[in-house]
Amino acid sequence: MKKNLVVCLLLPIILPLGGCGYHVGEIKPTPMRRVSTIAVNTFKNETLLPRVEVQTADAVVKQFQQDGTYRIESADRADAVIQGTITSVTRQPMRVFANNVLQTSEFQLVLVVNYRVIDRVTGAVLQQGSATGTTPFFTESDRVNSDLVTNQNMNYPIAAQRMAESLVSKVAEGW
Repeated sequence: MKKNLVVCLLLPIILPLGGCGYHVGEIKPTPMRRVSTIAVNTFKNETLLPRVEVQTADAVVKQFQQDGTYRIESADRADAVIQGTITSVTRQPMRVFANNVLQTSEFQLVLVVNYRVIDRVTGAVLQQGSATGTTPFFTESDRVNSDLVTNQNMNYPIAAQRMAESLVSKVAEGW
C-alpha cells in the first residue's frame, strides 16, 4: 500500500521529465542549409512613393533579428545577400461612410516586394519570391482636414512589418 502511494506521488513528477533534452532540429529550407549569416541590401523602389527603400529593408532586418534563424552581417561577410524590390504600394477602398457612400472611410494599404536570396560567393540564386504586407487604415470624416497621403504614410511601417514577417518566414522556413 505504501509502495503504491509513493509511485502515485512520484509518477506526476517523473513523467514530464521524460521529454527533457528533446529539441527540434533546424528547419531551414534545403537551398539555405549552408547559410548562417545573411545581409539585407537597401531595397529598390519601383513605385512613386518616395523614401521607403531603407524603411522597408530595415523592417526585414529587424524581423530576421527577431526570428533568429540567420544572423545579420555586412554584405561583404555574409553567406547570402537579400536583394528586394518594392514593386507596388496601393491603397484599396474597403468601407464607405454610412451618410456618404461616395466617400471612403477605410482603406487597405497593400505593399508587395519581390526578393531574391543570393549566395555571396557563387552568385547563385538560393531562393526568390514575393512577399505582401497589408494593413487597414481609416480616414477622417472631415473632407477639408483629411489628408489621405499622410494617413497612408503613417501606416506604411505596419505594412512593411507585415511584409517582413512574410518574407522572413519564407526564407527561414521555406513557406
